[in-house]
Amino acid sequence: MSKQITDTIFMIRPSNFGYNAETAENNSFQTKEGAEETDKIKKAAIEEFDAMVAVLTRNGIEVLVFDDTDVPLKPDAVFPNNWITFHENNHIVTYPMFAKSRRHERREDIVEALTEKYSYERRITFDFYEDEKEPVFLEGTGSLILDRVNKICYACVSPRTHVFLIEKFCLLLGYTKEVFFARDKEGEEIYHTNVMMALGEDFAVICLDSIVDVDERQSVLDRLESTGKKIFEITIDQMNSFAGNMLQVSSKDGTANLVLSENAYNSLETEQKKELHGLSKLLVIPIPTIEKYGGGSVRCMIAEIFYT
Repeated sequence: MSKQITDTIFMIRPSNFGYNAETAENNSFQTKEGAEETDKIKKAAIEEFDAMVAVLTRNGIEVLVFDDTDVPLKPDAVFPNNWITFHENNHIVTYPMFAKSRRHERREDIVEALTEKYSYERRITFDFYEDEKEPVFLEGTGSLILDRVNKICYACVSPRTHVFLIEKFCLLLGYTKEVFFARDKEGEEIYHTNVMMALGEDFAVICLDSIVDVDERQSVLDRLESTGKKIFEITIDQMNSFAGNMLQVSSKDGTANLVLSENAYNSLETEQKKELHGLSKLLVIPIPTIEKYGGGSVRCMIAEIFYT
């Protein structure tokens, strides 16, 4: 039987983290203020990364750390979940990313190392469609929220998440799709599904207010309820504090942990914290620099490793 959460993850220790103007085109969670202090930002991001790895390791989660390469410069390398996913049927999937500046993040040396370590038998590669008039993209578990047990793929459509590739993923991996549009406070499409939604073993955290279409909202709600998920509804403001960007992972002893940023934790209501704590141990990680300039939070920094 498939598992929803894993005790093994990999992360990329950043070398040149910083504000990326290209990704900011459709990531409203990024902030440019102070971005010119590049050395200070790089240093702070590395410190936040190392502290996060220490917390995860201390709580019995196996963390494989790969160092970012200095050349070519990759300001968003700390977010590997956008270019690769791992699956219990011995599959690895790699993805095409929207920003050209991010495409060097897809590193064959990492794919080869993990393929050998865990004996993956098949790789599915979604190619970059640079020559197409209207190229299409899909960005891993940024775009796709996977219910691995029930084989359901939740995804909000955006410039980084195209319906054609969602359908192709579902066909190849045996999932059914739940596709919708989600918008922020300004009415702009939310760039990644994983900033407005997270799935655990028996719960879902979701910003239903961001799903503007009533029928789509109800369809998502019905699908979640049909799989027995307890639903934690967050507000747009909580979403903007990355309360949707959580990830449940397991310790080696089987303890369920919910990884979330300090910013996200502080945005939650007391009752939400209490109920989530009843379902998972809460691992609260301060990563203000990475959130501010990268526009992503703890979930984006983690690539889960599933294998048979």
